[in-house]
Amino acid sequence: MKRSYHHGELRQALIDAARQLISERNGNDFSLSDACRLAGVSTAAPYRHFADKNEIVTEVVAQGFADMSSRARKETEAFPPGAPERIQAVGSVYLNFAIGEPALFRMMFSHPCDPAQDDVAATAGKACFAYVLGEVVSYCTIHGIVGDARMIAVQLWTMVHGAASLTIDGDYAKVSPDIDVAAIIALGAERLLFQLPRQETPAAARAAAV
Repeated sequence: MKRSYHHGELRQALIDAARQLISERNGNDFSLSDACRLAGVSTAAPYRHFADKNEIVTEVVAQGFADMSSRARKETEAFPPGAPERIQAVGSVYLNFAIGEPALFRMMFSHPCDPAQDDVAATAGKACFAYVLGEVVSYCTIHGIVGDARMIAVQLWTMVHGAASLTIDGDYAKVSPDIDVAAIIALGAERLLFQLPRQETPAAARAAAV
């Protein structure tokens, strides 16, 4: 049964259908016709908004990054700037996103894009990391952490991304089935950020006095 959509709703319906198919088929193994069938529209419908399937997949990837950022912002709202819980919340969102949508998570970091061209996926990906970097910079500034905040953020991201990838690929299950991945991430954040040397700054002094 064909469905009737308003102009903008049709575009999003096709993106949602592609995202569902990526999850169900554990990857990019679907056709435009499959997406149309799931969305309940004609096979001509996608060409009103997309040149081909790759453009739809690119939008799915971009929305994946946007969703991850949105969830992280929502989780960190409960804690004040500079609180360690904010960093931990971002790591938890990252891990849970990977576990919840493993196929999309893998695609987000394997989908071809040209950062120099700022396509929609590259732009969303950079915005997602910029948010993570901003949280680390805020923590470092408030607590007077000695070191390059960007390098620290990349180290944290490397640790969390690696843990998430090992989890969804089943590698932890092979080596240590009862491992607590969330605890690994929390301990990693403790060593990579929370225990770093600090310098006495006005911001750090105020934080210590609270």
